[in-house]
Amino acid sequence: MKTLDARLVGELTTPVEGEIVAFVQAMLGGREPLAVLFYGSSLRVPDASGLMDFYVVVERLGDWHGHGLAVLGNRVLPPNIGYFETEIGGVSLRAKYAVLTAAQFEARCGQRSLDSTIWARFCQPVRMVWVRDSGAADRVLALVRASVVRAAVWAACLGPERGEALAFWRDLFARTYHVELRVERVGRGVTIMTGREERFAAILGEAWDMAGVRWRREGGEVRPLVAGRQRRWAERRWGRVARRGRILNVLRLLKAAFTFEDGARYLFWKIERHTGVVLPLSGFEARHPLLMLPVLLPRLRRAFRVRRGDS
Repeated sequence: MKTLDARLVGELTTPVEGEIVAFVQAMLGGREPLAVLFYGSSLRVPDASGLMDFYVVVERLGDWHGHGLAVLGNRVLPPNIGYFETEIGGVSLRAKYAVLTAAQFEARCGQRSLDSTIWARFCQPVRMVWVRDSGAADRVLALVRASVVRAAVWAACLGPERGEALAFWRDLFARTYHVELRVERVGRGVTIMTGREERFAAILGEAWDMAGVRWRREGGEVRPLVAGRQRRWAERRWGRVARRGRILNVLRLLKAAFTFEDGARYLFWKIERHTGVVLPLSGFEARHPLLMLPVLLPRLRRAFRVRRGDS
């Protein structure tokens, strides 16, 4: 097995806590997608009171429940986002999940893709909490490998001519966070690598080898042998990625207003977590937030007045 694949298989198959496995089983509710991938800050720093992040990879969009508008939205502008919470072992656990097909995932890691959202996430460590079968596991490995390779190629073309391996990742994550209009502070890329510096340093050269990028080590630094014209082309191409990425993220926010499964419950939980104000939400209101908007908005206003101490 190639070095990069061996590393990724080790990461994907590292066990997670039994509570998380049970939570995912409850979230699936008997459905059988290709796989469920656990990623993000809740994987890096476990927090039972926080919000976990999952990607649900399906064969076909119809494999996951949703009304016609949601399926159409996921076909045109993936992924769709949902929220799920349940009690496991007497503790309330919560997650935000994204749903997309393996084909959509693969296309967004391709050389021609102008969407950075997928490969920017899955070049980071990820756990495969649930997988349908061995064939699905092989497909997931190929998708995660494609994410790492695409990120490493961009890092070679956009990063310094030579430098420490982590410098290439820092530069790349700074660019992707900017494209996605993320609210996190500028140094978030450093946080992503904290405690995993050795992994990121090693995986860069491994991915370059797999992509056919020629490079050499010079002391404690690495140097990808990328021609000047290729760097200029990459900068122009990244300009298109940046412009398109900002538009895509605004459109995804607008789409989420109509397709975010259980979005009202997620919003009310966020308000409680950040303000301490508990807002009641009935099952009907959670299922039909747009219809019940005239009822929900006054509650939100009252919550913020309480938080400010207004009468």
